[in-house]
Amino acid sequence: MFNKILLAYDGSKAANKALEKAVQLVRLTEGAELRVVHAFDFPRIYIGEGLAPIPASVNKEYYDLANQTSEEVKNRITQSGVEATVDVIQGSPAEVILDYAAEHGSDVIIIGSRGLGGIREFVLGSVSHNVVQHAQIPVLVVK
Repeated sequence: MFNKILLAYDGSKAANKALEKAVQLVRLTEGAELRVVHAFDFPRIYIGEGLAPIPASVNKEYYDLANQTSEEVKNRITQSGVEATVDVIQGSPAEVILDYAAEHGSDVIIIGSRGLGGIREFVLGSVSHNVVQHAQIPVLVVK
């Protein structure tokens, strides 16, 4: 089984289902380590070829929401009875998740899917899709 499990968590319904699967995997393997990463990025607004300044209050709202999401997952993990390390990292979510997995020697990445499909996924892209396409380790996408 997997010994070093990484859960990418964003607070969505799919992320909560992914958390349930991660907890199940941790319980299946004695000594398994669960790490949770919540990746967030500040908004960017492009005007022509440049970036428009974002008010500090908006960035603070994103930061506060990231910390709130982190506390939420910590509470859920405590209720599940397993131990985990939870980190909040600012940056492009797919890149943060992949870099974090490599840095910590993860065996598997567990991530929720938002269920984007067809043209929406092609146009918008998705974090789970990018992680699956670029990961060097197995990725479990939970719907």
